[in-house]
Parts: sequence; C-alpha cells; structure tokens
Amino acid sequence: MLRVAVVGSGPSGCYTAQGLVQQDPSVCVDVLDRLPCPYGLVRYGVAPDHEKIKSLQHGLRAVLEHERVRFLGGVPVGGPGGLPTGRLRELYHAVVYCVGAATDRRLGIPGEDLPGCWSATEFVSWYSAHPDAVDHGFLRDVRDAVVIGVGNVALDVTRMLARGVAELSPTDLPEAALAALAGSRVREIHMVGRRGPSQARFTTKELRELSSLPDTALVVDPAELALDPAWADPSALPAAQRRNVEVLRGWASASTGTDAPGPGGAAATGTGAREPARRIRLRFFLRPVALLGRDGRVGAVRFERTVPDGRGGITGTGEHEDVPAQLVLRSVGYLGVPLDGLPFDAALGTVPHREGRVLRDGVVASGEYVAGWIKRGPTGVIGTNRPCAKETVASLLADAPALVREPVPGDAVAALRAEGFEPVPWAGWQAIERAEAELGASLGRAGVVKLPDWRSLRAAARTAAP
Repeated sequence: MLRVAVVGSGPSGCYTAQGLVQQDPSVCVDVLDRLPCPYGLVRYGVAPDHEKIKSLQHGLRAVLEHERVRFLGGVPVGGPGGLPTGRLRELYHAVVYCVGAATDRRLGIPGEDLPGCWSATEFVSWYSAHPDAVDHGFLRDVRDAVVIGVGNVALDVTRMLARGVAELSPTDLPEAALAALAGSRVREIHMVGRRGPSQARFTTKELRELSSLPDTALVVDPAELALDPAWADPSALPAAQRRNVEVLRGWASASTGTDAPGPGGAAATGTGAREPARRIRLRFFLRPVALLGRDGRVGAVRFERTVPDGRGGITGTGEHEDVPAQLVLRSVGYLGVPLDGLPFDAALGTVPHREGRVLRDGVVASGEYVAGWIKRGPTGVIGTNRPCAKETVASLLADAPALVREPVPGDAVAALRAEGFEPVPWAGWQAIERAEAELGASLGRAGVVKLPDWRSLRAAARTAAP
C-alpha cells in the first residue's frame, strides 16, 4: 500500500484525499489536522448564516469516512510543540501539505495597532468558535464600524454586524458571540474599497444579500461609482464584474441622499417614517492612510480620495475624509506563513513547487507535495481547490512507483503516540458533533451550537466509545 499523509482537513485536503483513493486502489490516506474538528474554513470561515455553503461539509464528510481514509485530529505539524515535518516524512511514503494561509495582510498605516482595529480573520474566528479565537470585546461601546476591503469576507463581516438576534439564533453561533451580536449598538457600517466597483472582489450573489437585511438601509453614492471608467458602459466588463456594477448602480439610483433607504428589506426613511436600526454605506475610491486615536483606542479612519490612473490602478488626490469608527476590521487578503522544515517564498506566501511537487533550492523534494492556498496563494473559491488538488494528485501518483519502495511504519498512529500525540479519531469528532447538538437543544436553539474552546472540545472527544 502507498501510505500518504495529508496535512489539513479543509477542502483542499479532502479533495486531495478523495483524488488519491479514487484513482488508485492501493493508496491509504491519513488526514491530519491540528484541530480535533475537520473541514477547515468550511467550519471556521464560512459565515454562520450561509447554511448552503456550510452544507459542503456533507461532501467532505463522505471523503473522511472512506474506508481507506483516516482522520487524525489534534496533531499539529511543524512549529513549537508540533510534529517535525522531517519526522512526518519518515512515517509515510508521501506527505501533502494543505495548510492554507493562516494569517492576514496588514494595512501598513499609522495607528493600525490601536485597540479596536482587528483583522476580519480574528472577528470571523471569534463568531465561528475557533478554539484559538480571543474575545477582544469587539463590539463593546461601538456605534460606528468600518470594514476595509470589498471581497466576500468583507461582505460576511458587514452582514454579521447588521444581523439581528432573530436571524442569528438558529445558526451555530457560540453563545457568547450570539449575546454580543444581539446586544450590539452598531448603527453605521462603512464598507470601503480603495478602487472602484468594477474591481471589487465580491461575488454578486453575496453582494445582493445585503439588500435583504431587515431594518437596514443601504447607501451608495452615485458620485463615487461615476469615478469608475466602467460606470458609463459596464457591458465591456467580464460577466461577474458587470453584474456587480449593475447591482450597485440600481442601489445608487434608489439612494436619494445620505439617509436614503436601501432596497429589499431596508426600512423606509423620510418624513413620518421610522429610522432604520442600521445603515450600511458602500464606499469606493477611498484609501486608508491612518487610524486616528480617541480615548486610548481607535476613533476614526482617515481616507484619501483616489481616482483611476488610466492603467488599471489608482492614484491619490490629496483630498482626505475622516470616518468615525470605534471598530475597524481590515479585510485585505490572507497570507501564507512558513511551516518549519519546508521551503517558503515570503513574497508570495507560498511553498515553491512544480505541479504540486515541493521544490528545495529548485530541486524536486522526494515525497513532499502541496495543494490549496499554500500552493497557489489565497485565490479563488472553495471549488477552485478541486483542480488544484487534481494536479497535485496526478504528480504524486506519477511518482508512486519510486515512493512505495521506501520503508514506512505499518501504523503511523503508534509512532505518533510515541512522539507524545494522542490523535483524535473520527469517533472523537462524532462525539463533538453530538455534544454540540445536545448543547443547542439545552439552550432551546434550533440547531447545533458550537463548542468554543479547546477544553470543551477535548472533553467531548474523550466521550467517544473506545
């Protein structure tokens, strides 16, 4: 048998394992994850109100329940306290690293380290109950929030800031996050991009979701859209960008002023009408240049107005605008981090490779492979991981005749235990699922409620039948 370790149980890891066992009946795969829970960003990155996307877990589950695939949670690889990558390579004929992009890009502007400025990744991890998440009191004393970025993650956090308790209670939000979001006093949310709507990275489907938020007004300034060269004639754009521009154009035409209601579920404003509970302002051609402090924390974001430079980029105008904010979430992209023992391209945030084969000083490293974001960078959607994994699987299986000649232990679990690790098996994960379902029922909520910390996850996993 060809024994392969896949490090990471998110979509790229599961698609890699699936490709291996489907294409070669002599392959057995151990999927290792440092967390006791599988599914990666599908569990800890997809917004709680996106049930359809979260349902992708069912397909990933089928992979991890395959008779020649074994899930081993709670096994960190590389870094302090982790299994050295060199030792992991000794335990398997081949290792595929599918470790994603674990950190976020920074703005690189003055004031970025002020309390109240966080990455969207930190905010998402908190409301997704990631066991490493820290409750920074994100929403404490916040009335004005600024989300910097115009991608799908920016849309997710903007939408979560505007959701009410009735919409959030049926989701798998942990109790602490539900209480904080339900008690939020956020009234103004600015989502800001430094370029125009035709260059935004969000998908039209997610953009349109903003229009159905109850008691929430949408404001789009037509003057900011008009700065985009594609505003006058979006027909020349690719289909996805064209649809985005058309949606924003429709919202802008519905905006009659700074207090204008948005379409869909937004409340009406004007004489005799009730003020909406929240207002989302979609802003464009504004580049953050500084965060301004007030009373020891962030109090505003200073933006510089930008304009197209005629070459696909932007240039500053020297005109500035200060936007009040007690909460700033930066959502300007993920970034891969080095894994001890593997080569790393710091400029790209990826592991150097050739068709998925790891390169060490330009030479293919026997038995080492990559797939997913650590291979290609944080681009694409969940489905993009399929062709990425397919390429890596093809490379590994082409190398298999040489790899299988290497001796490896009969069962890596015994070796992992000898190294001081106690892998959480699939039965341990199923015990966590049961505990989360029981928690949801005990709280009177409609579905499961995630366990939010290492202690409760480990305790639940230990209840699995031996």
